[in-house]
Amino acid sequence: MTRHYTGLAVAFGVMAASVPGIASTDAIAQALAPHRAVYDVALANASDRSGITGMHGRIVYEFQGSACDGYTTVFRFVTRIRSATGNRLSDQQTSTYEDGSGDTFRFVTKSFVDERLDRELSGSAIRDAEGIVVTLKKPEKAEFSLAPALFPSAHMIDLLNRAHEGEKFYETAIFDGTENGDRIMTTSVVIGPEKTGAEGDGANAGPLKDDSFRNVSISYFDEGNAVGGEAVPEYQISFKLYDNGVTRDLVMDYGDFVLEGALRQIEMLPKESCD
Repeated sequence: MTRHYTGLAVAFGVMAASVPGIASTDAIAQALAPHRAVYDVALANASDRSGITGMHGRIVYEFQGSACDGYTTVFRFVTRIRSATGNRLSDQQTSTYEDGSGDTFRFVTKSFVDERLDRELSGSAIRDAEGIVVTLKKPEKAEFSLAPALFPSAHMIDLLNRAHEGEKFYETAIFDGTENGDRIMTTSVVIGPEKTGAEGDGANAGPLKDDSFRNVSISYFDEGNAVGGEAVPEYQISFKLYDNGVTRDLVMDYGDFVLEGALRQIEMLPKESCD
């Protein structure tokens, strides 16, 4: 089984500073704060078809930048996978840059299997009113046009803004360089009401552990993979989302298997100024 997890970075979002009463996209974008988050990952369940008998690992997600200079992310997901045919170490390393206006995006993903490079993908994308133009450098040079969509940081800012405006359900499209870097994913987002409580991994949320949060679920669809005329999600991710953008208690459902990601550590990094 070979699976790439670049889309997971979207679920972790970008941790924002705690700013009460955020009500606009610009305000939310200005509030995004650099951070490093660590998640422990474990297998919740797996079907016989998956062939997986066990899986555990760790995600490290680092975000830096500002609305003026743009946002950079470094995402690493290391897992040890056990199956009837043996064990395998999977290591995916992704780095991205997105400008503050959400109009340009660069991405590099390297996937290692048992410490050997298995795959490398790199490229860039430009967004305008007509759609997205993607230029790939690796594994082979290519250029193609895609439908309109948001890049990852803009997608999270849009989600936060809609949550503050009281929206409960909406659909939008995202481009994040997933898989071969050649497709747009439609996202169906469900936002729950505000709650409080430190169940799950809330005790590890630092100063946010007593803050209110919302349960959020995002389903990712590739419209070209409809079954019986009905679109089936490629995967679904649910998490607890604080008003400032921090996520915890992750559940990642890939159909044949489900992973849980528990927040273990948050470190705030120096915030860049637009001055």
